[in-house]
Amino acid sequence: MKRILITGAAGFLGSHLCDRFIKEGYFVIGMDNLITGDLKNIEHLFKDKNFEFYHHDITKFVHVPGELDYILHFASPASPIDYLKIPIQTLKVGSLGTHNLLGLARVKGSRILIASTSEVYGDPLVHPQTEEYYGNVNTIGPRGVYDEAKRFQESITMAYHTFHGVETRIVRIFNTYGPRMRLNDGRVIPAFIGQALRGEDLTIFGDGSQTRSFCYVDDQVEGIWRLLHSDYHLPVNIGNPDEITIKDFADEIIKLTGTNQKVVYHDLPMNDPMQRQPDTTKAKEILGWEAKVSRSKGMKITYDYFKTLSSEELLKEEHKDFTKYIY
Repeated sequence: MKRILITGAAGFLGSHLCDRFIKEGYFVIGMDNLITGDLKNIEHLFKDKNFEFYHHDITKFVHVPGELDYILHFASPASPIDYLKIPIQTLKVGSLGTHNLLGLARVKGSRILIASTSEVYGDPLVHPQTEEYYGNVNTIGPRGVYDEAKRFQESITMAYHTFHGVETRIVRIFNTYGPRMRLNDGRVIPAFIGQALRGEDLTIFGDGSQTRSFCYVDDQVEGIWRLLHSDYHLPVNIGNPDEITIKDFADEIIKLTGTNQKVVYHDLPMNDPMQRQPDTTKAKEILGWEAKVSRSKGMKITYDYFKTLSSEELLKEEHKDFTKYIY
């Protein structure tokens, strides 16, 4: 039986990856320090004999006994609210954490896939974004802690590949959504749905002309699965190229939820990207992958998930108290 370590296992994407690899017959070792993850995302796996969980911070030395065939590195704060509140932890998990896992992969002879992001492109001047685009990132801006952690992560991963011969894969993930997203993580989909469910006005930052391209989580997981099992070691964009303005997306949410909120506008945060659309030619050609789930179908599933949350979860403004992680 193949053994895989998944970091960030209690997070949104990490938990869905745990499900997929269990389903495919792997022995899954989940690891998470729960700074932004939540055990409720994986508690259904605790009874599974092919799953074990380590509560551990990967910025410290990582030890996993026994053989290890694969590593998926998905540990990182991933919403602007998180990385503005815990900027140093965000930098550390992308640098020290990645270094620890690459060392583990080297010793164990594992293939490692790291979760990079469309944020490596910053506020792009090229549209849509291909993997060859170097990006437009403000290294010292408030978002730079996430963007640069991920850019460094790519660099050290390539260095371990070229210098140590470690088998590496790099996925550049574009906006992904679905069940288990945190309602109050500050990203546009949970923010809009939460506001609609609470009967609040929908908040748009800027004039709403900025674009995003949303990929349903099952499509994203399929792309990651295919990339891990491919022979391609350079970065690959995985995302849905179906682009929409935030203003039009707000209208879609109001229609989906059957509510009649108005939209209110606030100032755009510093360095917030004005456009996001993946060029997925490589994913199609190399992996035979493309996004299949339409936004209308994916959003319906996601909305139905959020409707199952308790009123207490729905009204919770502060998602995490990070004080015990800051030292």
